[in-house]
Amino acid sequence: MLRTSALRRGLAAAAVLAVGAGCTVGPGGDRPAGADGKPGGGAGALVTPGPGSSSVSAPPRPSKNPAARPGGARTSPAASPAASASASASASAREPSTRTPSARTPSARTASPGAARPRTVLASGATSDQVRELQARLRQAGHFDRTPTGYYGTLTAAAVSSFQGGRGLSRTGTTDVVTWRKLLGTTRKPTRDELWPPTERPVAAPDPRCLKGRVLCVSKNSRTLSWMVDGRRVSTMDVRFGSQYTPTREGTFTVYWKSRHHVSTLYDTAMPYAMFFSGGQAVHFSADFAARGYSGASHGCVNVRDEAKIASLFAQVQTGDKVVIYW
Repeated sequence: MLRTSALRRGLAAAAVLAVGAGCTVGPGGDRPAGADGKPGGGAGALVTPGPGSSSVSAPPRPSKNPAARPGGARTSPAASPAASASASASASAREPSTRTPSARTPSARTASPGAARPRTVLASGATSDQVRELQARLRQAGHFDRTPTGYYGTLTAAAVSSFQGGRGLSRTGTTDVVTWRKLLGTTRKPTRDELWPPTERPVAAPDPRCLKGRVLCVSKNSRTLSWMVDGRRVSTMDVRFGSQYTPTREGTFTVYWKSRHHVSTLYDTAMPYAMFFSGGQAVHFSADFAARGYSGASHGCVNVRDEAKIASLFAQVQTGDKVVIYW
């Protein structure tokens, strides 16, 4: 009886120890589950203290702080916003700014050159009476030393450029509204003789020998011929002379022969309206002079390029009239 009671007490104590060991039954039915929830985890098994057993401390839970983990000296690659701002400010202090400040320039506030350019009034290649007036006014102002022709060529453009430079304007050579107004303000309205002068160059003052009687007064300096009657200038025209190898003679002569349809026997060239004054030299019309201007020369004669003027002169001059050629 006593042995049966002792046996029962032993079995009860064993049951208490089994419950105190905290064993659980895994899915397999007979194998205890490990601490990580996997079957067969013997060494890491959780033990629940039973009555009369000593306290067993549970293993520490893993910390959520990375610094507390093994190798916790490593830091997160993503820095905090405050740290990033501090680093950026430090970098900005160390490195100079590469941004270029925006500078306001006058050209940024002005209109385009095309919009600011004054309107053109006359330009190279133009042919008109207004061009003739432009040339006459430039001649008054001392910037054009030729006879107005009405054609806007290189000489006119150069004269306009000279006038512009003297008035503080841009030297374009083109007559714009500003240049035209400046010219109108500094010159007077040209006369008919200024607009339609009889010669390309200003007529020279007559030689004293030309002031009496009927005289063909020829100036080599101004390259003009003036038909003078008792000191009065009746008509004037452009002339050209012989080259350095066949120069036109200078001095006082008389017209000794007139030939309306003359042809040179020496050069076989036409010499219409010829008025001979010294050997084979004569005053006559020259088609070459009319076509080429002063780029050519005569063989010693006095060439006239305006056929209408020489025709009128031929009708007035008489044999015996005086011819004076001078510088």
